[in-house]
Amino acid sequence: MFPELTRDDVFRLETRRLWLRWPRMADGPAILRQAGEKAVAEMTAHIPHPYPPEQVEPFIFSTRKGNALGEHLVLAITPRAKPNELIGIIGAYKQASGVPFMGYWLGRPHWGKGYATEAAQGLIDTLFSLVDIPAIEADTRVINPGSRRVLEKSGFRAEGSFLKSLPARGGLFPCEQFRLDRSTWAALKSWSASGWTPAPEEAQMEATMAERAEPCMA
Repeated sequence: MFPELTRDDVFRLETRRLWLRWPRMADGPAILRQAGEKAVAEMTAHIPHPYPPEQVEPFIFSTRKGNALGEHLVLAITPRAKPNELIGIIGAYKQASGVPFMGYWLGRPHWGKGYATEAAQGLIDTLFSLVDIPAIEADTRVINPGSRRVLEKSGFRAEGSFLKSLPARGGLFPCEQFRLDRSTWAALKSWSASGWTPAPEEAQMEATMAERAEPCMA
């Protein structure tokens, strides 16, 4: 699903304040410290709490392997001025329906600054620009209004509530389903928060396309 451009670890996205890049083994301590915090982990489907330290390196390896194979596109969220300092993770994951699923988490010290929205809109623009997909899906726990606001500000439409299996939480929990169609994205393409512009290679692919026409997360 994901193009060759994204399958090399030099791939990155730049927004006004952020640099989104492939996760690295050096990110392990930051992931363990931030994702393992209860307030972050409990809003996700797959992050355990406490986060076992021995699971961090396998997680990073699997994200890099999946990126290289085009199975997903998982990126570390970092400040643009400090690209080595991971503050969260965002990703798009292949689904059998052909519509990718977007999920993300952000370390608690970085909440309330608009970083999740900025990262989400940068990834959304990239997916619709580089991949021929009709829509993007996401969901969030009903007790997570911050994540709901991120999706709503990014143009997603709520499609109702459902019970979802959250393995790391140990059962079924109420979640809200969201969907962003390509037509809606096209109408809202000038994001107010991100200031994202494609790199030269991405811009070329976007122009060519124009001519042709994980889980509850924090």
